[in-house]
Amino acid sequence: MRVKELFLGAALLLSSAGGLVVEIVAGRLIAPYVGMSLYTWTAIIAVVLAGLSGGHWIGGRMAGRDASDAKLARGLAIALGLAAVSTLAVLVLVRVLSGPLLSSGMGPVWVVVVLAFSLFFLPSLFVGVVAPVLTKLAVDARPDQPGPVIGRMYALGTLGSIAGTLGAGYFFISWIGSIGTLVTVAAVYAVLAVGFAASNRIGDGAWTAGLLAVAAAAITAPADKVLAFTSPCTVESDYFCIRIDDFSGQSGRPSTLMALDHLVHSINDRADAGLLYSPYIHFVDEYTRQRLGAEAMTGNFRAFFIGGGGYSLPRAWAAGFPGARLTVAEIDPTVTEAARAGMWLDTRHSALDIRHLDARALLQSLPAARQFDVVFGDAFHDISVPSHLVSREFHAEIAKRLKPGGFYTVNVVDHGGEPRFLASLVKTLQLDFDAVEVWAEAEELDGAIARAGQRVTYNVVASMRDSDRKRVLSRIGLERLWLRWPTADMLERTRGRALVLTDDFAPVDRLMSTLLNQPEF
Repeated sequence: MRVKELFLGAALLLSSAGGLVVEIVAGRLIAPYVGMSLYTWTAIIAVVLAGLSGGHWIGGRMAGRDASDAKLARGLAIALGLAAVSTLAVLVLVRVLSGPLLSSGMGPVWVVVVLAFSLFFLPSLFVGVVAPVLTKLAVDARPDQPGPVIGRMYALGTLGSIAGTLGAGYFFISWIGSIGTLVTVAAVYAVLAVGFAASNRIGDGAWTAGLLAVAAAAITAPADKVLAFTSPCTVESDYFCIRIDDFSGQSGRPSTLMALDHLVHSINDRADAGLLYSPYIHFVDEYTRQRLGAEAMTGNFRAFFIGGGGYSLPRAWAAGFPGARLTVAEIDPTVTEAARAGMWLDTRHSALDIRHLDARALLQSLPAARQFDVVFGDAFHDISVPSHLVSREFHAEIAKRLKPGGFYTVNVVDHGGEPRFLASLVKTLQLDFDAVEVWAEAEELDGAIARAGQRVTYNVVASMRDSDRKRVLSRIGLERLWLRWPTADMLERTRGRALVLTDDFAPVDRLMSTLLNQPEF
């Protein structure tokens, strides 16, 4: 194979890889602003495919019958140069556009769509131009073998896409972060642009390099002002953008918070592990103490946590009940390390058994014996709800492992007036538990139902015996009151549209569309 053909094939492989790297990194890049959900990935994939389709059409028009090699090389240099510039500009635009879009009053789904289009359409469009033009050049180099050449170029493009997907997902984001990955992709595009410009004349390559340097300087000029090259994350993991921030100004005490993507997950107090700032976590602590009794929790108390995050409640119970056995399933070891480093978590505490596995996989690997007093589901990240953790099949696994008198509790964010996901979760839980209770802070619950449009953080409790409680008043820490929402009234508000959630069918995002379409989310 001749040098020219090798160069064309390598260029297609690298440019195709770059396009898919950008697509994968897109989700991570916008997660700190809009979170991660089915709607986010749907918007990103649709925008990238739209850009690539438009680019392929333009590239096909450029690669006409009479197009000379010199003209095509010049077109490739321009397209790749614009791809480099627009990819680098994403880092500035995400900081400039996210704030105004989030405060625009649009529903969150539209914010995601507009943000994804504004950031990723042009980089995809420009890199989409490349494949048809490179294929035309390769066919012209071997006019006697058009079929094999076209097949080879298609294969190289697909291999590049596979390599970009795997590289971004398994290596680049973990090694150099999303910002470093996009800068690298932009640099690869720029090098290819200079290479194609220089294939005509060395002078053209020099001019192209100079123009790209000027464009990069113009883009990076406002970068310091908007912190475009500073990650919003304390650390990026394979799963989350993890941020640890000081909370002392709000609490008046040495304390820190952990945010996963755009959502504050946990707030820990340095001196008092039992001081729980997050209302839904505080509820689980108070409800458990009042339902089971402090004496029961000092003995053979066992709890299973679906998700660790900042480990606020495991840390509190380990400090308050050192004889307890607390199993925590946290899928992301980087989250655990961040909690240890910045939120005073003692990972070696004798009461803690931390496993870095998916909670359902871990639970199913344990003996099917009644061993837990409490199972606490805390793996829902705002509107991002893992469907395999809300299905009837998973609830059946939980029910088999609860002691007599034990209960399962999970926090849910949903609409105040018509919580269709909440209602579906309750309806599903009722198939395996005799009693299902819905709780929320008094002020939040009353206000949301009255206005019928506010988002609410609910606590759902499922067990074989009703607690017979209508209210829970805090006895430890901050003064709070939680009220129970009668299940019949809650189900009535959804007008019979609650579904049974299964492994086969759990349309969480559709059920939460009432909340997602609210102008102020």
